[in-house]
Parts: sequence; C-alpha cells; structure tokens
Amino acid sequence: MTSFVYKGEKTKEIVFPLGGIGSGSIGLAGNGRLVDWEIYNRPNKRSVNSFSHFAVKAEADGKLLDARVLNGDLLPSYMGERHTVTHSGYGFGPDSTTMAGVPHFNDCVFTGEFPLAKLELADERFPGEVALHAFNPFIPLNDKDSSIPGAFFEIELTNTSNQTITYTVCASVGNPHTSPTRWNRYKEEGTLHHIQMGADEYDADSPKHGDISISTDAPDVSYQEYWYRGLWCDNLEMFWRDFTETARFKNRQYEREFTGTDVCSLAAHVEIEPGQTNKVRFVITWNYPNCFNYWSTEVYGAKDDPYYDPEHPTIWKNYYASLFEDSVSSGAYALTNWERLYGDTLLFKEALFSSSIPREAVEAISANISTLKTATCLRLEDGSFYGFEGTIEHSGCCEGSCTHVWNYAYALPFLFPKLERSMRNLDYTYNMREDGRMSFRLMLPLGKPNPLFACADGQFGGVIKVYRDWKISGDTEWLQALWPSVMKSIDYAWAETNEHKWDVNKDGVLEGRQHHTLDMELFGPNAWLNGFYLAALKAGSEMAQVLGYTEKADEYAALFTKGKQWTDNHLFNGKYYVQQIDLTDRSLLEGYENQIEDVYWNEESQEIKYQIGDGCGVDQVVAQWHANLSGLGEIFDPVQTKQALKSIYSYNYRAVGDYFNAWRLFSLRDEAGVIICSWPNAESMPRIPLTYNQETMNGFEYQAAVHMIQEGMVQEGMEIVRAIRFRYDGERRNPWNEFECGSHYARSMASYALLPAFSGFEYDMTAGMIGFHPVQTEEGHFTAFWSLDSGWGTVTITPEMVELSVLYGSLSIRTLRLPFLSEGSVQAAGFAGNPIEVMQESNGDCSLAYPVILTSDSSLTIQLTSTQHEGEL
Repeated sequence: MTSFVYKGEKTKEIVFPLGGIGSGSIGLAGNGRLVDWEIYNRPNKRSVNSFSHFAVKAEADGKLLDARVLNGDLLPSYMGERHTVTHSGYGFGPDSTTMAGVPHFNDCVFTGEFPLAKLELADERFPGEVALHAFNPFIPLNDKDSSIPGAFFEIELTNTSNQTITYTVCASVGNPHTSPTRWNRYKEEGTLHHIQMGADEYDADSPKHGDISISTDAPDVSYQEYWYRGLWCDNLEMFWRDFTETARFKNRQYEREFTGTDVCSLAAHVEIEPGQTNKVRFVITWNYPNCFNYWSTEVYGAKDDPYYDPEHPTIWKNYYASLFEDSVSSGAYALTNWERLYGDTLLFKEALFSSSIPREAVEAISANISTLKTATCLRLEDGSFYGFEGTIEHSGCCEGSCTHVWNYAYALPFLFPKLERSMRNLDYTYNMREDGRMSFRLMLPLGKPNPLFACADGQFGGVIKVYRDWKISGDTEWLQALWPSVMKSIDYAWAETNEHKWDVNKDGVLEGRQHHTLDMELFGPNAWLNGFYLAALKAGSEMAQVLGYTEKADEYAALFTKGKQWTDNHLFNGKYYVQQIDLTDRSLLEGYENQIEDVYWNEESQEIKYQIGDGCGVDQVVAQWHANLSGLGEIFDPVQTKQALKSIYSYNYRAVGDYFNAWRLFSLRDEAGVIICSWPNAESMPRIPLTYNQETMNGFEYQAAVHMIQEGMVQEGMEIVRAIRFRYDGERRNPWNEFECGSHYARSMASYALLPAFSGFEYDMTAGMIGFHPVQTEEGHFTAFWSLDSGWGTVTITPEMVELSVLYGSLSIRTLRLPFLSEGSVQAAGFAGNPIEVMQESNGDCSLAYPVILTSDSSLTIQLTSTQHEGEL
C-alpha cells in the first residue's frame, strides 16, 4: 500500500462504507463488489444483495466490442463461504453472486481517502479507461445532508480508442424483500430515472416495511424492471445475454407473485469521441423507517423483558424517515443536489488531507471517522445520536451509547457538535437516578427502565464532555439547562446513597468499588479512575463559577486540589502511577449492594482478582489527555505525567511475537501494539490480573500515542500510530474497520485527537478564542484543518504570517492564541481585506479590537516579523 492506494493482495479485506450517519450503509469492496448491505437498521456483515453490481459495455458501429462487470479479480480463498443453503457454500467454490464467473477487469486499483473512494479498472481487452468514484456526503456541521440513506456512484469513462464508442453503464440491484408480494417499478421524474423495489405484504409500521431504489440523471437510459424469472441460473444467464446481445434493454414485467429472487437493471448510454471523457451518475438509496429493539432478546437473551414483545415490538422512526418519504425521494434529492453535496464533501476531504501532519496520522483520522457512517450509529426520530460500541455480524454490539467507550470518540464533538450534545441531553435525561447515580448505557426505546449500575470513568467522563461541548459551542444556556443534573452526578461521589462508596470521606480520592470500561471493578485508589474524578471536579468548579454557584465552585476546587496532591504523592512510584491495594485483603469486597466475593475472590491464591496493583496501565493518565483536549489544564503533575508516558512506551509497547496472550488476538506475528497493562516486576503481577491485560485495543493505543505527541514524544507516539495502521493494511484487516468488541468500534475515533494534538489546537467559544501551537513544522510552515460548532476551515502558518480561514459556516472570534510567537512579533492584522487593530499579549494571545465574524469569503491574517517564533515549534 502506497499512501492511500491499495493494489493486489492489499485490496483483499477492504470494505469501504457508503451511507449516512445513523442511516446504514453499503460496502464497496476492494475489487468493486457491493457487500455488507447494512441498510435495515442493523448490521449485516458478509452479506450480499443477490446479483447487485455495476457493469459496462462498449459498442461501435452496432457491434459489441467488450462487456465486463466493474469488478477486479476475486482474491482467494476459492473454497467457498459457510452457507445455509443446500449444495452451496464451503466445498462448492465462490457463489455466483460474487460475479467472479462474469468477465471482469484484470487490473484494479483502490484509492481510499475517506469520505471518497475511487476504483480504477483496466483491461487490455476493454477499449477505454474506467474509474468508479463513490461517496456519501460527509460535511462537518451539516448533519442532515451527512445522513442521507444512500450510496453515490459516478462512473468515469475515457475513450482511449480511435473511434467513436457508445458506452453503457448498467446498475443492477436485487429486491431484498423475501415476500412473494414484492415489486419493482420504473419511474420518471423530469430528467431523473428510478427503479423502486418494495413489497406489499408489510404494514406501514412493520420493521420489514421499506423500499430501495436505483436512480440516475443520465439523459439516455434503458431498463429492465425484472430479470428473467426461472430456475437454476436462468436469471444470470438471461441478464448477460440481454446486456451483451442487444444495444438497449427491453423491459420485462411480471404481474404474478414469485418466490424466487428478483433483480432489476437501469442502464445509462453515452457516446464518447476518441480521447474524450464522460461521466454517469447513479445512487442506490433506501428507506426502512421503522426501528425496534431487536438486540435485547437476540443478543442478551432477555426473554423476560416486558418492553420486548416479539410479535408487537415498540417501533420508533429513524431520523431520515422525517426527511424523505421513500427511497425515490432521497434518490431525487441526492441527484438534484449532487454538485453541492460532492463539492462540500470534497472541500472537507481536501482540507483534512492537506494538514501538515504525518500521512499515517491523516490515515488514522480519516479511516476512523468512517465509523459514523456504519451500523454502529443510529439517529432517533428527532435526530438525536445513539451509538453501539461496535457491531457483531448481525447485531449492534454493547448497546446504549456506552459512556466509558464514547469518552474516547473525539470525531463527533468537533465534526458534528450538535449530535454530540444530543448524547449529553439523552444521558442526563434518561440515565440519571434522583440521587445522581447514572447508568452508563442508554436503553431503547427511550424511557425503558435502566437497571445498570454506575461506572466511574463513564459518569465523571460525562462531566468532562459537558465542559468540552460547552467550550466548543459557547452555548451557556445549554449548560445552564444541564447543570442541575451535572452537579448531582459529581456530588454522587460522596452521597450517602452511593452503593459503590466512591469517596465516602470526601477527600478527592476514589476508594470504593469502581466499575470501568474494562468491564470489571477496581478496589482502592488508582490514578486512572481518580483522574476522571479530579478532572470532573476541576471542570465542575469552572462551570459552577460561570453559572453563579460560587460555593459549589469553591467546594469542587478545594476537593480537586486535595485529591490531586494526594494522587501525585501516593500513587506515583517514580516511574508510573499504580493502584494502592492489598490484594490479600478480602474485606475490601465486603459491604456492597450485592455479593461480589464469589466473582472477585481467588480462593486458591488468596487474592482479589482483576486488579492492577503495581502494574503499568495504558490509561493511568488518560484524564490528562482528556484535559489537554478540553482545555482543562493540569490534572496530574506534568513531570510525573511525562515519565508515566515514557514507562507506557517502554513497558507496554511491544512486538507481540512470542508473548503469551489469553485474551482477544488483535495483534499477531510481526505486528506490534500497546498492551492494556504490564507488570515490569513480574513477581507483583496478580495471579489473575486485570481483564484484557494483554490485548492491543486501538482506541487505548491512540489515546496513549496522542498523549505522547502532546507531551513532545512525537517519535514514540507516531511509532505506535504506524504500528496500528500496519495492522489495517487491506490484506490483513480492513483499513475502514478498526475493531475491538466488534466491527467499527467507537473507541477508535480517539484517532481524531491526532489532529488537535499536532496543531496544538485550543478553543473557548464562550470567549471567542481559538488557538494553535504546532508540535512541529517544516521550516516554519504548517497547515491544519480545524472544526468547531459554527464553522470549519484551515489555519496556515508561515514565517511571515498566520492566516485563519473559514471554508464552511462561520466563526465569531475575538482572540487568536499563538503561544509560539515571540514578544513583539505581531506587526499588523487584517480582516476581510481591511486592517484591524490587534494587541499581542505576553501569552501569545492576539486580541482584536472587536469581535469579527469569519465566513467562507473572508479570513483573518496576522502579519509577523521575520523573528516571530520562539525557537523551533
């Protein structure tokens, strides 16, 4: 794989998701196949939709020159897949739906720069060059257009011959309904052509109710509403004859019901002169509006759940159902607005990929924001955002916008802040008990009782996220509305009703039973979870002060100071932060709301199980990482923090090679990664240690790597990032599917934090401040993408000037913070072509005489002297 280009074996595992946020997706495989049809409000891995594909043919003077499906070679294995249909599957070779038995292209090159994909196809027998471009709109801040339930395709044809050729591009899609009442119908709307597929059997409120369409705006089309209905392979046999033996399709219709498979084809015809290029557009859109909680029974076996009735499940609509009546209307919207949708998507892609950060960092960022376009994510009827942790093959995995997993996901809060704030609104509305105890999973349908207990990193991480989202948006009214609940969630730490006894003596240190993202509990003080508590106290203090809760602000500030001092003094062993616990003290397990001794006590070794003890944990200073990204400042001693990161690199980052691992195998053979916990002193390792201790989980690795970069350990941090992306090289694993507990795992969106880390991005929209302090430049030159609540754009830094540009939306700014500037280096400032008075503060703040609003037709420039930088950035 070179840069973002994949060839040969490196295309084997590629599946590039094409779909909207919370709307499902279709996967574009590395060889051009259409796979993973996850359009039914649930995952559907390793699925196909009958013979769905694109094909092309070339004709001249009434004769067929060549015809091929827009696929490259099917890569081994050729033994066949596991199958449930008699006389097919493993031992029968590849299924015919792979289209591997149909003429295809010898050469196939896949370029993936999410949100855009390109498949270049060539074959010496085909008279022309073919490129398939694919995308779904990904426009930060524009969550409506970024949620269109569709896959967009543009086929680019270049006539490389010396004669005029008529090319036909054909999109064929199967009707996915199994009901014999299904139907395929051709429709015209002005210059648009559609074939819509549905079924009459299902009520409007049925989870199976819905439709799918293929649409084009090509002026010259032919079509078949139905492929030939017959036995054996009759349909594919007849389709290929119809496609290759006649210039145009003759429509075929059936009125009777049918129990077999129905496929339709829509073809666009275009004449191209020698040396010329033309393009044809198609969209595949879908509309399955009815959602229900299928996972409680299917995954968790909750047969006694009174909210689940398999015969009459509670139905709610997905968001796109409020935008589009059916798949034809979304297809029409996509084609009519194509130029704008593609243009804004390309604008974002080019801004992101132009950032002056290592290519592997751009790759990690762009690859993982694709998770927002997969079945990991849903949008509720009012547009609110909901996420699983990841996906199993046919189900969401680990429900409920799990707070301690989504803590790490930094893409949504910067790219779609409104959706991120909707998660806070749901969390503090439905997950909170009256005394402040919060569940870490949101139940659906909304209002369903939530029996789950509190989780320390999830509950206190929520406070940090409220603080961050407030600073991103500048919306103090929003904060005011949430504040009573946020305050309760902090105060629960020492509440008399706290069954977990987190901070009974109210000294700023968690000491009781602390549930966490590794699915068990720690007992006793530890920097990992206490860091979340400290950061929540510090954030709470500032928010309380702004809102006029002065006494509460002072209370939180005093607790933070006390707890920080104790943590730094008692939990740092000189190399890293540890957990303070006597593993042989069984009494630590007594006095909780349910009996836990059977779970945690190891009778054989007389130890408490699943603890860190003297281990070196990957997340020991994760709270400082969150604080850096949120503008919270110091949580741990900075010298000790950097030493802890050095220890994580020394002890936890390793080539997995011959190391023992009883857990999930996310790294193998020649691969490397950061393990969850190591014990430099092997004798101190508990007999049954922390859960998942030897795993290399991408999200944890990214946060450690980003934190290292923030602390000046750029080489070490990037070594880890490169190790992760090496594992997702297209041959071993799918570059657009970093998995942990299932596919498209939300925690991997921690990789987005690479961008603010490299750019030294700061923000406080309550004060109209945005800032940058790059960790490295190329001879004083640096460019980076940025995004906040009302706008996004780029910053460009040169030895002569700093330019802040808005490419989309707007930005109200009063202060541009540039800590790297030397004193007196600011010569002048300009806004929209006019000078504006600016004052340079000692901390690098460039304060404007008055707030200005940047839009896409204006920028803010700071002119500098030639000695502006305080040394190397």
